[in-house]
Amino acid sequence: MGFGGRPIITIGAILIATGVLLIAGALLGIGKLPGDFIIKKGSATFYFPLVSSIIISIALTFVLNVFFGKR
Repeated sequence: MGFGGRPIITIGAILIATGVLLIAGALLGIGKLPGDFIIKKGSATFYFPLVSSIIISIALTFVLNVFFGKR
């Protein structure tokens, strides 16, 4: 018995796509936009990417509606 190769290939494809998106986001400045809060106090750092999160949410909403929206 076994799971076969399809789930492993699917997981691999998801990991590769995630890696490509992270690299593309870093090149586009996602995470360092105005409105992304960074608070440093001593050795502690708090990071809250508010604007980056909104942009990613809008982009994902658009892409998912294009592929899975009602027709």
